[in-house]
Amino acid sequence: MSGGHSRLARLLTAAETAAPVEAVDVVAEHLRRRFDATKVSFLIVDLTGQAVARLSTAGLVEGGPEAERTPLFGSVYEQVIRTQQLHQETAGEEQRVIVPVTNRGDAIGLLELLLPSDLGEGVLAEIGEAAHLLAYIVIANGRFTDFYTWGKRSRPPSLAAEIQYQLLPMSLSCEAAQFTLCGNLEPSENLSGDTFDYALERDVLHLSVTDPMGHDIDAALAATVLVGALRGARRAGAGLAEQARLADRALVDHGRGHATGQLLRVNLRTGQVQFVNAGHPWPLRLREGTVEVVTCEVDQPFGLSELAPQPYRVQSLDLRPGDRLLMFTDGMIERHAANVQLPALLERTRGLHPRETALALTSAVLEAAGGRLQDDATVMCLDWHGPQETQRHVSSGADTSQASSARGKPRA
Repeated sequence: MSGGHSRLARLLTAAETAAPVEAVDVVAEHLRRRFDATKVSFLIVDLTGQAVARLSTAGLVEGGPEAERTPLFGSVYEQVIRTQQLHQETAGEEQRVIVPVTNRGDAIGLLELLLPSDLGEGVLAEIGEAAHLLAYIVIANGRFTDFYTWGKRSRPPSLAAEIQYQLLPMSLSCEAAQFTLCGNLEPSENLSGDTFDYALERDVLHLSVTDPMGHDIDAALAATVLVGALRGARRAGAGLAEQARLADRALVDHGRGHATGQLLRVNLRTGQVQFVNAGHPWPLRLREGTVEVVTCEVDQPFGLSELAPQPYRVQSLDLRPGDRLLMFTDGMIERHAANVQLPALLERTRGLHPRETALALTSAVLEAAGGRLQDDATVMCLDWHGPQETQRHVSSGADTSQASSARGKPRA
């Protein structure tokens, strides 16, 4: 085993010997000793995507703050997350190094170190490898403790919000050779049950965006039935029309009202895209710098078949390499959100990673509503690179060729 692999193996073993809630502490201390650092910290990205929380610090005097939160906008932390590039600067007689902690494009957090100024050869590369491994450590240990989930939340959620968050995919972002995607949910004060989901198979990408009727716990329970039905049908190998039918029947059978939704199936080998639209807003497509509405046949929302039985139609979607597709719920275009020119904003954010684009869009709607949404605002942004792409250009968990530029963030 080479020296580098041996060191990473020791780092993994150190995390494995600790309790799940202490795994990152142990890793931070291991790195502090390894690099003779004054301080090593792990900062986790808040669920809102607008702040980071310092969850672990080795070398900090006892009694320091727990989960100290720092706003991202305009900070060096935001720059590192956006660019997915290491940041290094002189801090007195030391070097401050900040490295992204990322897994398949999911920006989990940051590793920050204060190091001696005379960094030896290969130290930065080794730190980058340790940060990449740390992403897997956080994901693995998050299965056994609420600690990391707690760190992602700036305030305790309501019961409805807790249910709704658990329905979202475990990672809001995903990068693959053929595509990059990210979803974002900005909940309203009364929570309206919006959800989005995706699953990646060997040759197929599944996507869905759904919006049940109602608010609070009723909407959360309807969303639970709906997402459970869709996932169960998808995992059983059902086609799109059958997935839609089973989702409809689940809402009818359990008396959970109705919901709009959009289901997509992307063949990663051919680029062929199929979709079902169940009473949902039409998506937007950005192609060669121009945004256009993807018009389609609209079938009835899920949950209404008992009143008017109707089969769901599977349609084709034209998606070409370089396209960006945006799916969203009506909370992005209703009430105060109507003041946000969604197509124009999508065009202005075309240089950003879907992660930053999704956040910019929902943040614009929240700002237009004065910080108090009447309906959930949800988007799912998909960049299609094409079936000809077979390998990611990965560096420490991210495809840096797809990362956002560090030159400022477009605002609504």
